[in-house]
Amino acid sequence: MLLGLACLTQSAGANDSVPSMAILGAVENVHIMEEDIVLEARMDTGATSSSLNALNKERFEKDGEDWIRFEVVDPEDEEARITLERPIERTVRIRRHSGESQERPVVRMEFCIGNQLLTADTSLIDRTALTYQALIGRSHMAGHILVDSGAEHLQAPDCSADDQ
Repeated sequence: MLLGLACLTQSAGANDSVPSMAILGAVENVHIMEEDIVLEARMDTGATSSSLNALNKERFEKDGEDWIRFEVVDPEDEEARITLERPIERTVRIRRHSGESQERPVVRMEFCIGNQLLTADTSLIDRTALTYQALIGRSHMAGHILVDSGAEHLQAPDCSADDQ
């Protein structure tokens, strides 16, 4: 009995040092801050990294660095595209469930998710056949977001300057 009470006390004490984390649903709107675009995204705790729909990818050099220009579907008009540019951080090889692998460019993306302004590596891939243009993985969520798998759209993106 005393051992159980000690474990319970330790657990309660451990929670005191845990930072406050946002509770979000399995699907949330995320705001790409630099281009002021809001996309619907799948919050995927099973994915290590995030990925973003990237169409018409074009690599180029800028100031001696490798960059990539790509398009996302305009969330306000499915027929329109919005162009984004980012430096390429690296290229990753992703092994698909089918066993085949593919190389993807990786860029740093800053997303506002709920009231959290988070930056992490994001791989670029054509996701047009998938429901969501963005998949947010653990690299963006760790230490900041808990996911309620039975809920959707719990918090709109709100990273106003006075929140930071």
